[in-house]
Amino acid sequence: MSKKIAIGGDHAGFDYKQQLVAFLEAEGYEVKDFGPFSDASVDYPDYVHPLCEAIEAGEFKQGIVVCGSGNGVAITANKHQGIRAAICWNKDLAALSRQHNDANVISIPARFVPYELAQEMVGTFLSTEFEGGRHANRVNKIACR
Repeated sequence: MSKKIAIGGDHAGFDYKQQLVAFLEAEGYEVKDFGPFSDASVDYPDYVHPLCEAIEAGEFKQGIVVCGSGNGVAITANKHQGIRAAICWNKDLAALSRQHNDANVISIPARFVPYELAQEMVGTFLSTEFEGGRHANRVNKIACR
């Protein structure tokens, strides 16, 4: 498991992002925070696109995006051909996103899950491996290229 992780989001996810950075660093991860760096209103694509480009460039294996609903950041992330972002609201979805979809970005809906659950989902996401097998063929068909 890579011990480097990218994280970013928007103003609604700022507090969770800050807490997740501290959690991840305590777990031994090298965290690159793509922003935002305050809870002032921002445009999430300004942070999510650079995060996804860094994953596609191989600087990071996985990323975390956090916004109010999880939708905007996930939609933006999924515009990138090398990204498979999954919105998760429980640990089972976090595990399945990795096992069956080889998701490389987890999207957290900060306004809809308590922080403790967000932290548990991130832990599950990062510790769960892709099963491959029958799922690999499906995952290989996702990109539009």
